Amino acid sequence: MKVTKAQAQANRAHIVQTAAALFRERGYDGVGIADLMAVAGFTHGGFYKHFPSKADLLAEAATCGFAQAAAKAEGVDAAAFVTHYLSREHRDARGEGCTMAALCGDAARQPEPIKAAFAAGIESLLATLASQSAAPQDARRAGELRARRIEVIAQVIGALVLSRACPDDSALADEILDVCRAAVLSRRPPARDA
Repeated sequence: MKVTKAQAQANRAHIVQTAAALFRERGYDGVGIADLMAVAGFTHGGFYKHFPSKADLLAEAATCGFAQAAAKAEGVDAAAFVTHYLSREHRDARGEGCTMAALCGDAARQPEPIKAAFAAGIESLLATLASQSAAPQDARRAGELRARRIEVIAQVIGALVLSRACPDDSALADEILDVCRAAVLSRRPPARDA
């Protein structure tokens, strides 16, 4: 039975969404093509009808993960976002959580298209954060605010990565989240300059 073009596109999107979650949960090297396709409900052989290579899927799945995160964060106040991001709930939900925290280490060892997808995702996050605040009056202030956003992103991702590296029942895992959450929230600028 022939698959319609619309169904093929829906199947591809399902594979990408499944891959995005599995990669976040297990890492790039922890997911094989056969396993991915089985979880997505397809045969191993069907993979190459949708993607030229696993690397192509990695880049597309990263882009999908960034889009999913942006959709979840839309309209969420910065303090609420940081509070959730540095929570035990987010820490323990790797497959549903942040693509950057789950895969930056893996992405650094991948081909350029995957690194480019991460750079685009980071730039998109920076643009989203900038759009949620009033535009600065001069270029110097804009540069300072961008630097602060990069600092906060790096701190919250780093905190989540460090916490996940600790045993699940470790007091240190929670302490890292608590200390970094309090630090980020205490230095948060007024909403108009966030």
